[in-house]
Amino acid sequence: MMTHRRLTSRIFTAASAVAAAAAFVAGPTTAAAQQPAADLTVVPPVPTDYTPKKTEWGDYDFRGIWPIENIPSARILFQRPDAFGNRVYVTDAEFAKRVAAAEKSDQAYDPEGGLNSGGTQGLVDWLRTNPFGRRTSMLVSPADGQLPALTPEAEALYKAGRSGWVPGQHYDWVDDFDSWDRCISRGFPASMFPFRYNNGIRVWQAPGYVVIDLEMLGTRVIPLGDSPAWPGNVEAWMGNSRGHWEGKTLVIETDNIKSGDSATREHGKRAASPVNMATQNVPPFNTIPTSAQAKTVERLTMTGPDTIVYEITYEDPEVFTAPWTARLDWTRNQDYKFYEYACHEGNVQLRNYVSASRAHRADIAAGRVPAEEEDSRERFAQQFDFDPAAMP
Repeated sequence: MMTHRRLTSRIFTAASAVAAAAAFVAGPTTAAAQQPAADLTVVPPVPTDYTPKKTEWGDYDFRGIWPIENIPSARILFQRPDAFGNRVYVTDAEFAKRVAAAEKSDQAYDPEGGLNSGGTQGLVDWLRTNPFGRRTSMLVSPADGQLPALTPEAEALYKAGRSGWVPGQHYDWVDDFDSWDRCISRGFPASMFPFRYNNGIRVWQAPGYVVIDLEMLGTRVIPLGDSPAWPGNVEAWMGNSRGHWEGKTLVIETDNIKSGDSATREHGKRAASPVNMATQNVPPFNTIPTSAQAKTVERLTMTGPDTIVYEITYEDPEVFTAPWTARLDWTRNQDYKFYEYACHEGNVQLRNYVSASRAHRADIAAGRVPAEEEDSRERFAQQFDFDPAAMP
């Protein structure tokens, strides 16, 4: 029987383990961040009263390291658990459950535990000092905190898509795997949302440009104003972006995102899903298509010396029946260490999965194993991340 494992586990090296642990070292922030409204169903406006310092050439200075490890560690999910309804923020009682879980996680951390040491550092302090610790989901629009329905055409492509996560699928060639399985890209905007590990974000700036350096598979070079960019309409895995300043907010508009789907066997027509299932509580399988109409608008606003409110609106009318918006907080941690994300080098998993799948089918044909066996990938069809604040 073929045993399916999470393909990306091969790259969780000593370096990335150290990086993941480092994300929790940052202590309480003194920054003023987005405060919950009295009505817990209201998304308050992003504060704009903080004025960042400026670079030597006059742009607002967003340079720094902004890991988002705490969001998945606190189990604040991408889509909102049903128990919260239309509430954007948890109640005090629900928040107490989240803090209690974080206390257990912090207590479980063993600095001498090595690679497999569990637990977190500083998660309780982050929850108590960052208003995002009370949020019910990353999605703030639609009001129910759920992704809009897919169009009928996109739904058909989603169900026909192939990746390393789809139950009942055989593996015969590289086009049976998604771009993340193949260490190419997590896709966009999926790359901007937290994953299970390697959630470092580094911002660089130079005259006319902003660079967003992602720890896992992605670097975005964003020209500002009329600065030179890629010529023509060239699609890219991270799209083609251009930024400008609206007051103290950096606004980034992106189009020409790599279009396609996961159903085709033509390599040039395959795309990455706009959300990746390793971000907690998103649709499974990484097979949501991307059309040529996909575009995003991102807004980055510093709300204090060590906090950025990051907001992104995604629109793809051929795939989603309505636009959707996510908002999350970035917290500065200059002690977070980036290491080389060596994913493709030595990536033997795809060949192993293809070989094992072919051998398994040969065994079935020869009568050596039963044709009906439990498929371990069935678990990916179920939600497997749960917010302690939403639990009974």
